[in-house]
Amino acid sequence: MARAFLEDQVLSHSDPATGLPVGPRPNSPAPTQEHSSEEVLALVLKSVDDDKAEDIVQIDLRGRSDVADYMVICSGRSSRQVASISEKLADRLKQEMRISARMEGKETGDWVLIDAGDVIVHVFRPEVRDFYQLEKMWLPAGTTRSAPV
Repeated sequence: MARAFLEDQVLSHSDPATGLPVGPRPNSPAPTQEHSSEEVLALVLKSVDDDKAEDIVQIDLRGRSDVADYMVICSGRSSRQVASISEKLADRLKQEMRISARMEGKETGDWVLIDAGDVIVHVFRPEVRDFYQLEKMWLPAGTTRSAPV
């Protein structure tokens, strides 16, 4: 696996017409992050709100975790809505910010994790969210999640 990665990244590039390797890849600059974590967070919050997610909680992880800067937790009323919220969010991230978010759990629709780099999103069915209580683990001490309306 490491050798294939090295070959793909350093030793060759493909001819667009044939798809075959044609020689050394020119030096290319390291990829740069186009959007700040705050911009990604704003898009995530707007997207889940537009799709009628409930009980949206934003958690600032900066200085507490190296995994991401922010975590967003929200609920959908059904498995179908959870999957829909997640799919639309992934589509918006790709269309508006060119972020290919990784997604886990969409098939069952109980709990979907969307990894958008500096922002991690959890979309739950309410019963599953109550069972796992991620907010309890990540919210600062003394902070409580507001009760759903």
